[in-house]
Amino acid sequence: MDLVVRNARLACDPVDPVDIGVQNGKIAFIGRGITTDSPMVFDAAGCLVCAGFCETHIHLEKSRIIERCAPEDGRNAMAVKRVSEVKHTFTVEDVVARARQTLERCIENGATRMRAHVEVDPLVGLRGFEGVQQLAREYAWAIDIEICVFPQEGLTNNPGTEELMIEALRRGARVVGAAPGYDTDHAAQIRRVFELAHEFDVDIDMHLDFGNTPDEMDLPLVCDLTEQYGIGGRVTVGHMTKLSTMKLPDLKAMATRVANAGVAVTVLPATELYLMGRDQTDNVRRGLADVNLLAEYGVNCSLSTNNILNPFTPMGDCSLIRMANLQANCCQIGTQSGMRELFSMLTDRSARLMNLSDYGTKVGHPADLVVIDATSPEQAVAELRPPLAVFKHGRLTVSRARPVIHRPG
Repeated sequence: MDLVVRNARLACDPVDPVDIGVQNGKIAFIGRGITTDSPMVFDAAGCLVCAGFCETHIHLEKSRIIERCAPEDGRNAMAVKRVSEVKHTFTVEDVVARARQTLERCIENGATRMRAHVEVDPLVGLRGFEGVQQLAREYAWAIDIEICVFPQEGLTNNPGTEELMIEALRRGARVVGAAPGYDTDHAAQIRRVFELAHEFDVDIDMHLDFGNTPDEMDLPLVCDLTEQYGIGGRVTVGHMTKLSTMKLPDLKAMATRVANAGVAVTVLPATELYLMGRDQTDNVRRGLADVNLLAEYGVNCSLSTNNILNPFTPMGDCSLIRMANLQANCCQIGTQSGMRELFSMLTDRSARLMNLSDYGTKVGHPADLVVIDATSPEQAVAELRPPLAVFKHGRLTVSRARPVIHRPG
């Protein structure tokens, strides 16, 4: 064995600690009392060990620009406009420098798989895409990054954008996205994105139905097209704050429709909480779709970071455990099973959303492991317990010491 992780409580069964043996970057053994002369033995000391976290929705290329952007206008966040005004200043080198800081925080917090959403349009060209591609190559030792290319400021109403999306897909983008809320013709953009996904045989991950009322939702069309193209399990919709405004019977019916179509939902707690309800001054709505309820009705869901230090979310530490804790607080999820479900939306469910067939703590899978200072998934979420160590293909990439209380005497 090249590595043995001893006394690990697996997320799938945290009661009895086991040993994990790693050979040639893959999990070769899971059981008790492994004997080894491995050059590296890591004692998890009864801590929780799971497969690395999956960051399914993050914008690396426009992170850490808050100081460049104009301030908010009262309660009007104007996030798209404020970012648009500074995109012309982005260079590939600038993107790499800023995104590197954000990416390293994600790695420190246990992410080993990532879907980075990168916008292209005539203002920014392919500079953001090229910068993230460069980082994906540079950090392949620590994290697998796939790029979702999408038109943040519109497609049918933004000439030149489609050509840039096609070029990015030709250059290796593995997911195509959408933001129909910023297009004069929502349906036309959505239909064109499905056509591109079919042409390039890539998955779809859309920014969808971000709004303060349930009116004029695009989700039904997405479900219809998913069934029409026969690509259930390959389509994701992100944000979906309009779900949080629906009456419960309507929400349950919609959840059943989404589950039957095979469309997954990603919720971005920090951004939703920061941007939603700006039309209100009293009793401001939270705006978070209840992923636990959606999961109960068969919808696959993930939780993710979205934006860091920009007008969409001017704060953040890239901790996915924090996102699960935020979701639990705001949607009043207090049960052990509910918090365990939220943890799965950082791990197993997110991996399923990304169609990762080699994910999980199973023999034969890559030894992408996170050791968390907790004894169960629910404790990790409830107490915001940090990762103590991260392994990528059996190689230690991150370590963090436990705090020590120095008592007098």
